[in-house]
Amino acid sequence: MTRLPPPLDLSASVPDLVRELARHLGATTFVGLCVDLLGGADRSEHLDALPYLTGHDWAPGSPVTDPMSWDDYWVRTWGARGLLHVWADTASSAVVAGLVDEHWRPTEMCLKVTARHEVAGAAEAAAALAAHDLPRVRVQALRALGAVGDTEHVEVVRDALTDPAPAVRRAAARAVESLVVRLDLSPQASIELMSP
Repeated sequence: MTRLPPPLDLSASVPDLVRELARHLGATTFVGLCVDLLGGADRSEHLDALPYLTGHDWAPGSPVTDPMSWDDYWVRTWGARGLLHVWADTASSAVVAGLVDEHWRPTEMCLKVTARHEVAGAAEAAAALAAHDLPRVRVQALRALGAVGDTEHVEVVRDALTDPAPAVRRAAARAVESLVVRLDLSPQASIELMSP
């Protein structure tokens, strides 16, 4: 990769930094970089790009360069977060694979990417994640199902209407509304779906 200049303003928002990086690299190369990071690429090979993806200074000796301070799951999460802001369908399989990451942070970010970009092939993993231990992951799983779920996922969403976590119940209600519209469900099916 060509050596990158530092960000114009490291204090800018991450979405702005990500778009700046995509302008430097071009969209195709940018997406390839994010896919590599999501797949577990070595952070040391991408030190020029990581300030744009993180909003952190990656100067030698910075804690963010140290895997003991910032575990490798962060690198995978940052790769997924880049795809949240600059997308190409070529990243779909990497995002679907990220939905079964061993750590919840990359998984949660891949769910966000799925919901925003309607990632094909992600519905089954999202349905499984609707039962995750962490409510915040369940919320994102339901958002993803609202975007990409099909008729076989309706019951999963319906079951979440009685989740103990209020945020999950709210996400389930919004997912129901999305599924009703997306799947063109009948008025009677809509009523039944909203009844926990």
